[in-house]
Amino acid sequence: MRNYRTLLTVVLFCLALPRFLAAQGELSAGSPAPEFTLKSQDGTEVSLRDYRGKWVVLYFYPNDFGNRCSIQARNFQRDQAQYRQKNAVVLGINLFDVESHKSFCDKEGLTFKLLADTDGAVSRRYGTLTNLLVTKTVSRMTFLIGPDGKVAAILSDVNAPTHSADVLAALTRLQQNGK
Repeated sequence: MRNYRTLLTVVLFCLALPRFLAAQGELSAGSPAPEFTLKSQDGTEVSLRDYRGKWVVLYFYPNDFGNRCSIQARNFQRDQAQYRQKNAVVLGINLFDVESHKSFCDKEGLTFKLLADTDGAVSRRYGTLTNLLVTKTVSRMTFLIGPDGKVAAILSDVNAPTHSADVLAALTRLQQNGK
C-alpha cells in the first residue's frame, strides 16, 4: 500500500509539473511565442511565422485516438468557421508522428493542421513535455498567440469537451480588449 501511494504521488507530481512551471513564468502572456517548424499530417512543414498577422490557437494534446483527444479535436473541427471569422487558425501538437496524425485526421475528418513534435523539442519550449515513468507525453494545454507573435493567453485547465467553446470565448475577450 505504501509503494502504491508513493507511485501515485510521483505520477501526480509529473502531471502537475508542466502547469506549475508555466504558472511560474517560464512562458507567460506577453512573452514572444517560441518559433518552430514541424511537419503536419500531410507531410508539409508548418512554421509559426507562417501565421504572423493571424491569431493562433496552439493546442498540445497527449495522443491521437484517445477519447478526450478525439472529442477535443472534433470540437475544434466543428468550430472552424468561427475561428476563421476571428482570423484564427488551430494547430495541434503532440509527440506522435506524421503517419499517426494522418490516420487520426482521416478517422475524425479533421482539416486543420496537426504537427508532429516527435523529439519533444517544441513541447519542451512551451513547457508541456511530461515524463511519465519511462514514457514522454505532453500535457493538455493551449496557447493563444496574437497576430504580433506574442502569447496572449495560456489555458492550462483544459476540459476537453468544452475546450473549443472556452477558447472561442477567450479569443472574443482578447479581441474586444484589443490584445
